[in-house]
Amino acid sequence: MANKKKFYVTTAIDYVNAPPHCGHAFEKIIADALVRWHKLKGENVWFLTGTDENAQKNAQAAKAAGIPVQKFVDKNSKIFIELCKKLNINYDDFIKTTEKRHVKVAQEIFKKVYDKGEIYKGKYEGYYCKGCESFITERELVDGKCPEHDKKPELLSEDAYFFKLSKYKDKIIKFVEGYIVPSSRKKEILSRLKGDELRDLCVSRSNLDWGIDSPIDKKFKIYVWFDALINYVSGANGNWPADVHVIGKGINWFHSVIWPGILMSAGYELPKKLLVHGYLNLKGKKISKTLGNVIDPIKLADKYGADAVRYSLLRGSVFDDFDYSEEILVERYNNELANKLGNLVSRVCSLAEKYGLEKCENKLLKKLKLREIEKLIDNYELDKALNLIFEFIDVCNEYVQNKKPWESKDKKVLYELKESILKIAELLSPFIPESAEKIKKQFSAKKIKKGEILFRKI
Repeated sequence: MANKKKFYVTTAIDYVNAPPHCGHAFEKIIADALVRWHKLKGENVWFLTGTDENAQKNAQAAKAAGIPVQKFVDKNSKIFIELCKKLNINYDDFIKTTEKRHVKVAQEIFKKVYDKGEIYKGKYEGYYCKGCESFITERELVDGKCPEHDKKPELLSEDAYFFKLSKYKDKIIKFVEGYIVPSSRKKEILSRLKGDELRDLCVSRSNLDWGIDSPIDKKFKIYVWFDALINYVSGANGNWPADVHVIGKGINWFHSVIWPGILMSAGYELPKKLLVHGYLNLKGKKISKTLGNVIDPIKLADKYGADAVRYSLLRGSVFDDFDYSEEILVERYNNELANKLGNLVSRVCSLAEKYGLEKCENKLLKKLKLREIEKLIDNYELDKALNLIFEFIDVCNEYVQNKKPWESKDKKVLYELKESILKIAELLSPFIPESAEKIKKQFSAKKIKKGEILFRKI
């Protein structure tokens, strides 16, 4: 038997200084939908997610809570694992950057780059944003504050080790051309790379108790972004390079410039694609832990179920920012899942149970824009693919209205509808896996019987 095609997908690893919000949920759901889609295509899939535990943010939050840091990160990582469970996120591995297997690989790669002569000692002076866990230039500040966290960075001066990132500028520019999706995010990185001199990267921090020890100088810890990105290799389980990294736009630079630079220096293959999604907004403002306007996705899943949360988030744009709230979830659930899909399933079930089916050529299914849907999912435009699937659900609902099988008792029409619904369930299985499975079971049975209401109106 020929080897199955590999598909390796990752999400960003989350800081555990606070519980997850809907932005974390959105990213994991995108990755999970892609994973399920590639499994449908018969591919050999590896899906990695996890938590970034070496960040100073975590140490500060633990100190404020009066808990030892390891105990604090262990406790909070469990909440991210719970989030995945509640949302039916079917990951293969959950990596935590305090694990021995990760520490080992991070130190090995650091040492490799050092041995190559591409890490050197110097002095760092500049602005450091605690929220980003990164140094930022003066020109990046907006009104003297970090644009991402709306806080003033601190001015730091310390001995440090630097990675010769500047050496890879031309190679990175060339690589980025085919790496970042969508093109708007690619343009942002390219204009920054071409407009600025690419500076060497500070890859160490001194005077810290928390983090991974530098393998070349025990007085230093490895800079958290150098260590965190390496999780994609330390958790790859032999599947490196990644086929797609799924991340939010706030960390695009780290993944599209710093990460390829590290890999080039260490002699690793480069990842295939970087999918950069937009932010969720609450009344026009980015939802974030720092800004304190978070919606708890675990509470939403407990209240409405995993599929309702998954669907309502994937209905938003993958590439652009969009507004999200509990009201939007309810509206999408009632109008689309209950009224359109639920109604179709319920009516066809009742009629098929009553009148039976007769096999025939399915003209109705020809109205499904299957090739377009497949292409959209392969291009990560999940929201647009959902639009087309629901367009076909509307076509099926109209077909029931026009053909009036309750009057005509036409078993062929009911057969066409049954087969079309099975195809809809298959296409929706990456998005709403539980509901799709229920539909599949109901419509694959020898005798179709009306079951419980699929989506009870909220």
